[in-house]
Amino acid sequence: MGTVTALMLQSQGLDVTLWGAFETSVTALIQTRENKRHLPGFAIPPEVHITSDLHQAVNDVDLVVSTVPTQHVRSVWERLAPAMTKPTPIVSMAKGIEIGTLLRPTQILKDTLQKAGAPIGPLGAISGPTIAEELARCLPATVIAASEDEAFAQELQKTFTCNWFRVYTLTDLMGVELAGATKNVIALAAGILDGLQAGNNAKSALLARGLAEILRLGTAMGADHDTFFGIAGIGDLATTCFSPTGRNRSCGEKLGQGQTTQQILDSSNDVVEGIPTTQAVMQLAQQYNVEMPITQAVHRVLFENLDPITAISQLMNRELKSEQV
Repeated sequence: MGTVTALMLQSQGLDVTLWGAFETSVTALIQTRENKRHLPGFAIPPEVHITSDLHQAVNDVDLVVSTVPTQHVRSVWERLAPAMTKPTPIVSMAKGIEIGTLLRPTQILKDTLQKAGAPIGPLGAISGPTIAEELARCLPATVIAASEDEAFAQELQKTFTCNWFRVYTLTDLMGVELAGATKNVIALAAGILDGLQAGNNAKSALLARGLAEILRLGTAMGADHDTFFGIAGIGDLATTCFSPTGRNRSCGEKLGQGQTTQQILDSSNDVVEGIPTTQAVMQLAQQYNVEMPITQAVHRVLFENLDPITAISQLMNRELKSEQV
């Protein structure tokens, strides 16, 4: 997503610097001008400056776009924060909840900057259905720019909007980030259904009941009800559950086909945000006393070796009741 964002912003005439946390990866990008591992086939224009220098990444810039996966935000920003010399605005594109702290990405950023004594500028998030390869191909997409600072959300809207990328704004930063995190858990469940060849009836029902779980948790934590029925909510949920290239759905599919969580992690080079996020969401559900049976079933499949067929049977045989969303 970092590479895609650099391509997007540079194509709009902005001066873009692409920084990476791993020097070997940065060196390879400089040499090949292509992210062969994660975005093959898309050349990085020479106008995009690529560096591993911390100060070049965050000094004398108008905006920092953080695309670091959630579980690594803290460690990466512990390196970056001391180099911050002014309260530069930061927008996060990560989707997850940090294990242990149960913090959202922008909360991790704020906490890390505070602990480093770094100046803190406006914080926001961009979220929605954003498959990286489709963005690189300039296919139409729509997202949410969220910040508690409404003026910053509007600035993000102006910065990122182009003729194929439409940006709406919200001040419900919590809801947008929660929606982006929790949909990955439901995507794991969708993949499990795919692996078991359970059919589209089951998958569509999963989306509806999964959204109900997400909504219950989000509103219990104080997020806006409407956020979950918008682009960052049901929009992103649908894409993640149906996209054949989605990492979380693909991981779930392998679980449905009989692989264990450890086998999947050992054989993959990609970050599957939904796995640690499932642990964090279960803790939040307990903390806020919210019933989340699908999330609980995914958790048991991931970490308690529950057979996926048994998990589905247990969900289908829960006490009968009227539908509540």
